[in-house]
Amino acid sequence: MKPTILIQSIDTRFYKTLFALALPIALQNLIASSLNLIDTIMISQLGHRQIAAVGLANQVFFLFNLFLFGVNSGAAIFTAQYWGINDRPNIHRVLGISLASGLSIALVFTGLSYAIPETLLRFFTADPDVIALSSDYLKIVAISFIPTMITFAYASVLRSTGQVVLPLKINGLAILINTFLNYLLIFGNWGLPRLEVTGAAVATVIARMVEVSAILITVYRNNLVPAASWPQLTAISIPFAKNFFRTTIPVIMNESLWAGGVTMYTAVYARMGTEIIAAINISGTVERIAMVLFFGMAQACAVMVGHKIGVGDNETAFRYAKRFSILGPSVGILIGILLMALIPWILSFYQVDKKVLKLTATIITIFALTIPVRIFNLILIVGILRSGGDTRFSLIIDTAGLWVIAVPMVYVSGLVWKFPAHWVYLMTVSEECFKFILGFIRFSSKRWIHNLTHSSLSSERI
Repeated sequence: MKPTILIQSIDTRFYKTLFALALPIALQNLIASSLNLIDTIMISQLGHRQIAAVGLANQVFFLFNLFLFGVNSGAAIFTAQYWGINDRPNIHRVLGISLASGLSIALVFTGLSYAIPETLLRFFTADPDVIALSSDYLKIVAISFIPTMITFAYASVLRSTGQVVLPLKINGLAILINTFLNYLLIFGNWGLPRLEVTGAAVATVIARMVEVSAILITVYRNNLVPAASWPQLTAISIPFAKNFFRTTIPVIMNESLWAGGVTMYTAVYARMGTEIIAAINISGTVERIAMVLFFGMAQACAVMVGHKIGVGDNETAFRYAKRFSILGPSVGILIGILLMALIPWILSFYQVDKKVLKLTATIITIFALTIPVRIFNLILIVGILRSGGDTRFSLIIDTAGLWVIAVPMVYVSGLVWKFPAHWVYLMTVSEECFKFILGFIRFSSKRWIHNLTHSSLSSERI
């Protein structure tokens, strides 16, 4: 009888922690994606060139965002494990390295966006009207890169230490401000000038400034976990940095190479036609909404599994990981069915050509049918393998399938064989199948579990 009671207690604790972590993160992503959907609907009223222009400029921000995600995902591995043993000094050091690395990335992207925006965007499209609109948008949005980096780093520490509600509230506030300002500035409502695409960029910058101010004031006023002083952020030795980057660099490379592959997809779509890139932009927004719960689940998995590994409880860590790998795809099947049923209703809000709507519907259907495999891979790589410090293997499976299989297939099918756009999109699924097979084998072996707090990082405590 006692073992049964113990198992039930563990199960109850597992699901309570899962919901406490995953739901706020999922809600934050849902708010962001939903309001991004509203922004897309607003801009679609200006025409398909405008929506394509904003979509392509956001590809640069998307790349920047993925570099930040790489840095902070690597940092989150250490943060979660250190929080398991309540080691705040090392959490502050990890935050310091995240901010320094993120600043370097932000400066590079800001400089390129100001100096050669047309060159960056010409990689995606040759349409001069789209490039001109997109360049104006990108130059303004680039102002928000450094504030975004700071917010990203502090929010990552908060989530990794279980404080997930604060980032949700602050991000929700920023997105509401962004959407309201879009309404005013895109169309010139309430007596303000009609700025169209430029107005959307200005709204984004203002919202990001509010966001970073709110998170810094709240963190330091309430002395939360990431409230570190300058000496605490910079108390980093060479051995500490080496151990940090030994685990983190594969994550950064992973996100960078993955971002490069997705960028190649976008470049192929853009060269196939402006209508196609508009359809990809619309369907991409819908896909992000469909995945919000699972991004929250993956990050909750990283925190929960990382905490257990940090305290040396590998058995519970593996059991938690197994539950996540089954639960995610199971819920994904239901989400896929719901998504297919809602396609006509979703697309009814867009004022674009029927050709664009038809293609968008087909792409969303393909996504919905493959969502369980995508979810397993997401939870495996972001939630399980990375929480166990198995970042090198994550790098291998996440990029090999993309660059060796999927990118060549998309390029050849789209630009050489001239396949229909939905067939070209279907080629991207090949990487998901590749990751699923190799990832499942690695997960079952348990060789992904590594306790990083036993390294020399933990020896530097103050």
